[in-house]
Amino acid sequence: MSSICGSDCCAACERREECGGCERAGGHPFGGTCIAAERVKRSGPDGLQRAKQALIAEINALGIENLALNDLHLLLGGYINLEYPLPNGQTVKFLRDNDVYWGNRAEIPGSDACYNVAAGDLFLLVCKTGPAGVPEIIVYKKR
Repeated sequence: MSSICGSDCCAACERREECGGCERAGGHPFGGTCIAAERVKRSGPDGLQRAKQALIAEINALGIENLALNDLHLLLGGYINLEYPLPNGQTVKFLRDNDVYWGNRAEIPGSDACYNVAAGDLFLLVCKTGPAGVPEIIVYKKR
């Protein structure tokens, strides 16, 4: 099974038999949308790499202490779709479980906490998660 974008995500995916792989699903694994497959369809492999590098630069330019990324990975929303507590006591999820997003995690030195980053074409989300596992939204912005 190969992917439209050329990454090895299909080969590494535990659930690949469910969707049949990126090419077979037309860039819509699990019925969702893959950010990388859609970018390759629009602007080719070089456009994908330019968009990825621009996103890394955008994240690093936020100026968040101890958040400096060198790479982003393709991650299925269902694996990274955290429930965020709101001031009114409710919780909300921002991602779609069946979509594939850019993401990464950055450990915070000297702490049990880490930053989790998720991004789509239209948004950028950075949260901080501590030992209790409750995420705190640091940045959520439209792109």
